[in-house]
Amino acid sequence: MVDRAKMATDDIPLDDKAKRMRDLLSSFYYPYHGSSPKAHSNYENLDSINSASFDPEHYMNLLVQKSNLEELLRKHVEMAAEIKNLDTDLQMLVYENYNKFISATDAIKWMKSNIVGMEANMEQLLDKIMSVQSRSDRVNTSLFEKREHIEKLHRTRNLLRKVQGKLFSDSESIQARAEAAVLLKQLDFPVDSLQAKLLEKLERSLGDLQLKTNEIVNVLREPNDPSKQGKGFDSIPGIGHEVSVHGFAEAIRAYRVIFPDSESQLIKLAQNLVIKHFEITEQRVKRRISSTNFLGALRAIWDDVLLMDGVLSEAALSNFSLEVAHATVKKYVASTFTYLLQDISDALLKVKVSPKEAAEEHPLQVALEASKNTVLQGSMDVLLDFRQLLDDELGLLVKLRAFIIDWVQEGFQDFFKSLDGCFLLLSGRKNSSSQDQGFSEGALGEKVLAGLVLVLAQLFVFIEQTAIPRISEEIAVSFSSGGARGHENGHVFVSGEICQLFQLGGEKLLHHYINIRTRRVSTLLRKRFTTPNWVKHKEPREVHMFVDLFLQELKAVDSEVKQILPEGLLRKHQRSDSNGSTNSSRSNALLDDKMSRSNTQKARSQLLETHLAKLFKQKVEIFTKVEYTQESVETTIVKLCLKSLQEYVRLQTFNRSGFQQIQLDIHFLRTLLKENIEAEEAIDFLLDEVIVAASERCLDPIPLEPPILDKLVQVKLAKSKGT
Repeated sequence: MVDRAKMATDDIPLDDKAKRMRDLLSSFYYPYHGSSPKAHSNYENLDSINSASFDPEHYMNLLVQKSNLEELLRKHVEMAAEIKNLDTDLQMLVYENYNKFISATDAIKWMKSNIVGMEANMEQLLDKIMSVQSRSDRVNTSLFEKREHIEKLHRTRNLLRKVQGKLFSDSESIQARAEAAVLLKQLDFPVDSLQAKLLEKLERSLGDLQLKTNEIVNVLREPNDPSKQGKGFDSIPGIGHEVSVHGFAEAIRAYRVIFPDSESQLIKLAQNLVIKHFEITEQRVKRRISSTNFLGALRAIWDDVLLMDGVLSEAALSNFSLEVAHATVKKYVASTFTYLLQDISDALLKVKVSPKEAAEEHPLQVALEASKNTVLQGSMDVLLDFRQLLDDELGLLVKLRAFIIDWVQEGFQDFFKSLDGCFLLLSGRKNSSSQDQGFSEGALGEKVLAGLVLVLAQLFVFIEQTAIPRISEEIAVSFSSGGARGHENGHVFVSGEICQLFQLGGEKLLHHYINIRTRRVSTLLRKRFTTPNWVKHKEPREVHMFVDLFLQELKAVDSEVKQILPEGLLRKHQRSDSNGSTNSSRSNALLDDKMSRSNTQKARSQLLETHLAKLFKQKVEIFTKVEYTQESVETTIVKLCLKSLQEYVRLQTFNRSGFQQIQLDIHFLRTLLKENIEAEEAIDFLLDEVIVAASERCLDPIPLEPPILDKLVQVKLAKSKGT
């Protein structure tokens, strides 16, 4: 039975046991004596045994009615187990509460035994506190005056530290530092010991001031830069600059009062301010600056000079700034000419010509017109900029007007001399040196373009005949009087000397162009006559390819000169067919007659016929003066090329076929050159000279028959037209 009760007890869920334990404890500590609606509503429930209104008799009746015997026995076992558990729980609860009561009793006994005598100790403590307070009051009364004095000294010390910190702080303005120095002197601080350190600090602050000045120069509006239009010395950075310089001037004023013996050092600082201003302006001039911005920089400097003169008149900064400005303005004038020279050189360096461009776009003509505009309009713009310097009423520039006039004239004189050297360098006639390397970049590394040389030659003529007279006229109007040199020493700019220089330079480059083109043809001829074995030459079938190459070179020359040079006054006249036939037949008759002679009289006949031909043509003027015209240049180049051809022929030995090949090539050249080149008599003479030279160097000089020559030439012409 006990085992069954134990098993029944173990089968009770833990949550139910915990719930009953809480209810039991609650009923023990907080008994409930009333009835409630909830208890009444559960009256019919078998679990209401734990309620305060439990009716045992009613409970048993219900249990007997609803349960059978087995259920009653199981309920009996459960209730017995619960009763036993409740008894055990109550016993444990009583033991625990008893232990707590014993501990509380012991604590009360301990407190009762220790509280005895505490009242006496508290009275002793109160007496000691009152004694300490009394002595503290006496000490405070005796030290009150000294404490006030110490606190005053402490506040003064903190103030001095704050003022000294402001005096040597880099974040404070110059004016704030000067005010701090004045305050230190008012506080009777020995500032003389800080003189060297303060002046050194002021000198370092000068460098910071220049950074702000540099910002002003950098924000100046550049020409053709719409993003910066409207900016200048009236903008916010300019105001900041004025505030900074004003603070620096106030610092000079304050330090002069504080340190009366520091005048020489303050003068040096003021001069350094002016020097730094002009150094920054010169740096900007090196990077190119317009006259408007340069005038703005000079005005800012002059305003600072006047401000510093009002503070430190002993420095005489007006005269000092004039000396420094003398070098700066001179450098500006020189740099303006340097940049003009660079613009002209850059425009010419862009000349790159391909055969297709030369035929369609006329790049040489475009480059020539652009260069003319750069030279003339650029010079006029430079004169306008310099005129602004002369017309400005700034005190600094008024004193330099005479020097500016001389610098402008001297600048143009040197500019045109440098331009002459630049053109010669670009043409390849002058070796690059250290001062010319800036003009030769991109041009001298490769072969010089012949078209560029022709452009330069014509540009020389334009400068001599148009640019220099126009510039001389402008200089005579605006820059001729009032120079520092005086009238007795004459003008620095001598236009006649410059015109002569460019006249000679133009002639040199025109001949240089002719030589370049002639050398290219000479190279072609050298390859033509040194490559084959003329003694074993085969019978000619067609005009040789070198004739086509020669004509291509002449076509390139024709394209270039038509873009650059004007036509001559005397146009080429067409000779009559009878004239051409007579000359041709005369030459052929001489050759036919000569070839028909016996071999024994061959040498004598050749010599005789050659001299006879020269007697008939000796009055023909072969080489005349080269003019700046299309016909003159083309004719001169053809003459030189034919002369080279004659010389190469004289160096070779020909068999009959080789001689006939030369005869065919010359006959074809005669046909085409007659239509396009002036000075036909000279050209005919040179072509005949080539034939005569070939016959003299031929082992068997039997020419081709005229019908054969004409047929081969017509075939070549038809082939050329078809391609």
